[in-house]
Amino acid sequence: MKVAGIDCGTNSIRLLIASVEPGKPLVDIVRTMEVVRLGQGVDTRGEFAQEALDRTFAAAERYAQLCQEHEVEAIRFVATSATRDARNRDVFISGIHDRLGVIPEVVSGEREAQLSFHGAASVLDSNEPVAVVDLGGGSTEIVLGSKEQGVIGAHSMNVGCVRMFERHFRNDPPSDFEIEAARADVRMTLDEAGKTVDFTQATRLIGLAGTVTTVTARALGLPTYDPKQIDAATLSVEQVHEACDWFLSAMKEEREAEGYLHPGRVDVIGAGALVWSEVVARFERDSGLTEVTTSEHDILDGIALWAAGEIE
Repeated sequence: MKVAGIDCGTNSIRLLIASVEPGKPLVDIVRTMEVVRLGQGVDTRGEFAQEALDRTFAAAERYAQLCQEHEVEAIRFVATSATRDARNRDVFISGIHDRLGVIPEVVSGEREAQLSFHGAASVLDSNEPVAVVDLGGGSTEIVLGSKEQGVIGAHSMNVGCVRMFERHFRNDPPSDFEIEAARADVRMTLDEAGKTVDFTQATRLIGLAGTVTTVTARALGLPTYDPKQIDAATLSVEQVHEACDWFLSAMKEEREAEGYLHPGRVDVIGAGALVWSEVVARFERDSGLTEVTTSEHDILDGIALWAAGEIE
């Protein structure tokens, strides 16, 4: 059957149309992303801005057309951090229903973490416990689990590239004071996450989503974004920290010149890189991990598997 998974986060809205056979990996038909910044100002105002809704609805209309063209049989639309926080979420939910004919499922941070893990685990080749980190625009999910056991522990942190950018950064590049305040914020949330997820059990760290894949592209020295080279790439923690530090110190004009960096991430990538650097440092400290793996298979794959009835 053909299914569609749609992941609507704080920064981007993504679509995966895939062919599914029971017990087999998904076969991509369409995988696309648009940066709509749905969560613009939600952290400070507590509601969606009309221009952000308009951008998101326009993308949803394009996705509806793609689903129709490919004769999709089942659609799951998942909304995450920004929608959880917005008091006018009903306007968003009704607008998506009008355009796609499905009601968006505003999932909890725990469910978001589970879907991210299932997406990443769909291509795992080991049953050892791994830590999967999905770094989004408004939240970051940390999941410990294995392909055999499923999710062992999960925690959703209320930090992400857009939220941290809006909360802490005023200068470009950010000042030392802004960076240290942001680091303290992330470290505090990691302390909380460590009460639920035993970082010491992880035998491998897998990073997901746009910030992580962009940092990986930088570390690999790619001239343009190439998912085939990014997926399953393994970096040393030193390579990760070096790439993250560059994004924090580079001027906007320097970031814009990088061919792998989506224009919609130029302003927030430094904040996202800071979060990723702190997460990697924590696992390096607690688990002794010296390498990090990047995966292009994430919550979007999990949503598609959910649409197909492959996971509950």
